Amino acid sequence: MAAMTMVRTAHTADLDAAALRAARVLLDEVFEGDIDDDDWEHALGGVHALVWEGAELVGHASLVQRRLLHGGRALRTGYVEGVGVRADRRGRGYGAAMMRELERLLRGAYDLGALGASDEAVGFYRARGWRAWQGPTSVLAPTGVTRTEEDDGCVFVFPLAVPLDLSGELTCDWRGGDVW
Repeated sequence: MAAMTMVRTAHTADLDAAALRAARVLLDEVFEGDIDDDDWEHALGGVHALVWEGAELVGHASLVQRRLLHGGRALRTGYVEGVGVRADRRGRGYGAAMMRELERLLRGAYDLGALGASDEAVGFYRARGWRAWQGPTSVLAPTGVTRTEEDDGCVFVFPLAVPLDLSGELTCDWRGGDVW
């Protein structure tokens, strides 16, 4: 008999050390070691969507609050981080199930959804209604607003009630490591 598959959502504060350790190990595996402590830190402090097969974690995504600046406004943004499904479990709808939960939270609590997409994930996000940001990206760094040209074309948004000019400038708040 196959193990039961379950999607669980929980705030970081409600996850025990074993679940957090399993999520970090999973993301290290999914991103083939290309996740560092800053990347992991970015995925904490919000709501996690976890896919379990029995006692085994096979998928993770999280939604954290950030402030993005656009059109003269500071937008309360739900930022998606740490999305990954174990390689041998992909194509079973687990990524979609996790995103469905996070998008439900976006609709109820935020002005905007945003994420930085890997090349491999662009089609997945587009199919879910996420839109590529067409304008310039920047960060509000300690030294002031600084362009992040290397992130142009990688930022995707999930438009909600706030009008957006996708060709306008989008500026994120400062954080260590990758700012987007």
